Amino acid sequence: MAAVGPVDCHCHLAAPCFQPAAVAALVVVAEQAAEFRRVMELSERFSGFVVPCLGVHPIQEVSPEEQRSVTVKDLEAALPLIELYKDKLVAIGEVGLDFTPRFASMDEQKEEQRQVLIKQVELARRLDLPLNVHSRSAGRPTINLLKEQGASKVLLHAFDGKPSVAMEGVKAGYYFSIPPSIIRSEQKQKLVKLLPLESICLETDSPALGPEKQVRNEPKNIYIAAEYIAKIKGIPVEEVIEVTTQNALKVFPKLRNFVRV
Repeated sequence: MAAVGPVDCHCHLAAPCFQPAAVAALVVVAEQAAEFRRVMELSERFSGFVVPCLGVHPIQEVSPEEQRSVTVKDLEAALPLIELYKDKLVAIGEVGLDFTPRFASMDEQKEEQRQVLIKQVELARRLDLPLNVHSRSAGRPTINLLKEQGASKVLLHAFDGKPSVAMEGVKAGYYFSIPPSIIRSEQKQKLVKLLPLESICLETDSPALGPEKQVRNEPKNIYIAAEYIAKIKGIPVEEVIEVTTQNALKVFPKLRNFVRV
């Protein structure tokens, strides 16, 4: 296989103020309908480099200061745009569950999140697209729901649950993407120690989850994640990049249409 750069499997670049990076592709996710057109414009402007996912996140931003748990109405507003762009998408995302108490303390909120996720799993199945998944404070419920709904092609990004729970996802054939924040996260380090390399992808989650807390993250920092995984696994960083890029192509088959490998 010809040497290629790593694939950033999960980042937010709706504002195009990122630096060029030596990566093969940026898989860009959206969180709500208001971002969709911007993500698609970026994917057209940087064709073959920025590849788009559209989906409705479990936490919706009302304003920069205010966020709330998702509702079915949020999804209904987004569905026509997803249908419009469906042939250009590499995945449905960012979708999932987020049971962080300040956002979803009530059972009714958690249940509505579940319903929104179930509908997007069904949508992904109908469109034959994988899922790019968020699971903050909801690792086990997210994996259980995905398995119950028969989701097969799944990337769990920045998984914050127990490594033993992650292994249930590995058994289901799911992949886990690791951000540069691994260098300051004991949980992510334990996760990588247990996960087989064949189940790992790379991500930055830019502009979040960088190597330094509260400092803007960039796609170029994906090499920090790769190097730390190599250190934990005791293997060359080139092997980490090669295997994780192949894993990205497995979980996102349409990447082959965009990325020259």
